Amino acid sequence: MSLKKRVSSFRYAINGLVDLFQTQPNARIHLVAAGLAVFAGFYFQIGWTEWMAITFCISMVLSLEAMNTAIEHLTDLVSPEFHPLAGKAKDVAAASVLLATIGAVVVGGIVFLPRIWGAFFR
Repeated sequence: MSLKKRVSSFRYAINGLVDLFQTQPNARIHLVAAGLAVFAGFYFQIGWTEWMAITFCISMVLSLEAMNTAIEHLTDLVSPEFHPLAGKAKDVAAASVLLATIGAVVVGGIVFLPRIWGAFFR
């Protein structure tokens, strides 16, 4: 593939990110939570393996939020009227984000709760 096509593909991805964060309130909430996790990671000076876990969780939640949004858009396109299967597709896509978020909260608790406890309750 040509360099021009590669650059265009990145431009499309950036457009998708802009749309995601401009139009999806939950994506913005996840982005703020990610920022707080990164701040806490620097504040508490977490180790490399903890950074890997936090980074993986952030990327999974944001990626699944983007995929959920894509599925919602596509479902709305192909089924503008209500259809039970369209609703199920949207529900399952949203569930994937919820599951990743629950996992991220658990990882965040494992990484940060002992440090928070130690910092404030010595």
